[in-house]
Amino acid sequence: MGTVQRIARNTTALLAGQVLSYILAFFYMMYIARYLGPASFGILSFAFAFTSIFAIFSNLGLDVLTVRQVARDKSLAMKYLANVSLMKMILAAIICGLIVLTINLLGYPEETIKVVYILTLYVICQSFTHMLYSMFQAFERMEFMAIGGVLNAILLLCGTMFAINYGFAVAGFASIYVIASIIVLGYSFIVIRLKFTNQTLASFKKAFIFDRTFWRPTIREAFPFGLTGMFGVIYTYIDSVMLSAMQGATVVGYYNAAYKLVLVLLFIPSTAGIAIFPSMSRYYSILKGTIKLAIEKFCKYMLILGIPIGIGTTLLANKIIFLVFGSEYLHSIIALQILIWTVVLTFAGAPFVKLLESANRQAIVARISGICMVANIVLNLLLIPEYSYVGASIATVITEIILVGSIIIVTHRIGYGIPHKRLIKYVLKVAIASLVMGVFIWYFEYLQIYLILPLAVLIYFGIFYIIKGFDKEDILLFKRLISSRGN
Repeated sequence: MGTVQRIARNTTALLAGQVLSYILAFFYMMYIARYLGPASFGILSFAFAFTSIFAIFSNLGLDVLTVRQVARDKSLAMKYLANVSLMKMILAAIICGLIVLTINLLGYPEETIKVVYILTLYVICQSFTHMLYSMFQAFERMEFMAIGGVLNAILLLCGTMFAINYGFAVAGFASIYVIASIIVLGYSFIVIRLKFTNQTLASFKKAFIFDRTFWRPTIREAFPFGLTGMFGVIYTYIDSVMLSAMQGATVVGYYNAAYKLVLVLLFIPSTAGIAIFPSMSRYYSILKGTIKLAIEKFCKYMLILGIPIGIGTTLLANKIIFLVFGSEYLHSIIALQILIWTVVLTFAGAPFVKLLESANRQAIVARISGICMVANIVLNLLLIPEYSYVGASIATVITEIILVGSIIIVTHRIGYGIPHKRLIKYVLKVAIASLVMGVFIWYFEYLQIYLILPLAVLIYFGIFYIIKGFDKEDILLFKRLISSRGN
């Protein structure tokens, strides 16, 4: 199977799985938030944020390094799987102790501490599941990741309905996440054991030998990936932790209602990045022209999607919040109108982050992410006391501007930047179509969202096509992707 066909198959499988997973996630998130209310939803959101910050220490970049190295040399698969498994066991024990110690020192209420304990089990299970997912990704069998994501979403939706029916408290909802994660971990292990036995993962028992001499260089090489992830997770979740400490659980609930919607949209660049990363890792050093074209197209398509999402969501935020969460979350509207622009920025920067990681430049990404983490914490300290969750929203957007701007500057300096004239041309055409769409939404804001949203999408892509936003290369690429799916 050729590279284009492989990327098309993986992107299609992941995208289909992610779309279905996020549709299901939309419903269970909506039901949980409506049932619990802002205060209890704030407790659950804080616990997720708190445990997620510690959970990054159970990874340290090992998953991303595994994908890159095994994608280049499949014979390393069992060596990485065996040794990374033991590393994660040791790291998991350490973070459990750190979480228990820290949450008790901070003096949170008993109910909050209980939820944190439960979700600690969840993030540990997730860590091992992602390790197995890294094998699927390295072998470019993303359909197994897609199935795991859908299975997790189905379990969470069913568990949520069960919890609501039987009147569970917030700790009961946290337990549902643990049960779902254990089942998905079991599924992933079974797939590794059964589906890869005739490939490089053959002779499972014989190959499963721990090699301590492998640990030091592996951890050293993975550490920049781990730093990037750690910094990213901290500046993604630290605002919820700081809001909880400064403003209370209810404010965290308002903020996270908007933030959850924003995070859902990030599956688009994430899916594309996961699908293209193994091929970029293999061909970076030998096919520079092809990689440059791939990055340019990746960026263009992310702009085509990201900018209209930003404008449309800003104008429709009130309808979206009322539809999903109800009138109790009225305060979440302004947070969504601000936070949605992190999506636009993330879409634009995603191709360049993947480029640097595939090119062994993960240390650069780590340094930039570290600067952004510090900037985010400082901004939150300055803005939250005065502006509460609105200040946290502004801090998040400013941090993303610093991150994406720095990443793009670095990639341009190493010869992989998009020529300024072409980039301006892309942005202008997207902006024109988006503004026309925005005028339509503003003028017909009285329409129901079920009607206005599909009409806005049709208008946007119609205008974009009329002004020749899609060039001949785009149309040819679409035809090749469709053809590869048919084959």
